[in-house]
Amino acid sequence: MPPIRLFIGYDDRESVAYHVCCNSLIRHSSQPLAITPLALSNLSGYTERHTDGSNQFIYSRFLVPHLCDFSGWAIFMDGDMLLRDDIAKLWALRDERFAVQCIHHDYQTKASAKYLGTKNPNYPRKNWSSVVLWNCGHPANRVLTPEFIESATGAQLHRFTWLTDDLVGEIPKVWNWLPDEFGANEEARLLHWTLGTPCFHEYADAPMAGEWHRERMFVNHSAQLDTP
Repeated sequence: MPPIRLFIGYDDRESVAYHVCCNSLIRHSSQPLAITPLALSNLSGYTERHTDGSNQFIYSRFLVPHLCDFSGWAIFMDGDMLLRDDIAKLWALRDERFAVQCIHHDYQTKASAKYLGTKNPNYPRKNWSSVVLWNCGHPANRVLTPEFIESATGAQLHRFTWLTDDLVGEIPKVWNWLPDEFGANEEARLLHWTLGTPCFHEYADAPMAGEWHRERMFVNHSAQLDTP
């Protein structure tokens, strides 16, 4: 069985969030995983020219088809997330009719600023690109070269404007649930603290943050066991 290809946003200002996210993925998955951190320091063929990002992977996520040689499928997800269910269930939703599949959020944010004081404006298709099932081999995604991404605006990329609407498929909201915006949901399969991961003290008590802290304890416990 080939592994599920996963690209996860990595920002060294909250590196613990990446490791907690990976741990939850591995604990719940029934299939092998090929996990790649999207860290700017690893992307030698790409130069980040944007200056309006709230995190270090806000634009590099659109490199996923390029990094997969424009073939097969992959999942991108932000690093400030926690899996509560098997990622293979999300993987099973792949549909060749679409170039991308994502959650079609439609909401107004509760906060004008988020973690580290970054601005948090409302805009069309907000948070659609934070979990993406990428059909990397779809011809419409071949435009996503490093050069195109370096020069494109945030609005062009995060709203999937290189695609017609019929190529942007929808997946259930439980696979990108925003507890800090929508409140707690025991049916959620993936939690996304978009305003601030509970690793930041200002968001340590966000809705459902207790689950993130418990997952971090799994990571800490494993590290202690590995210490000689």
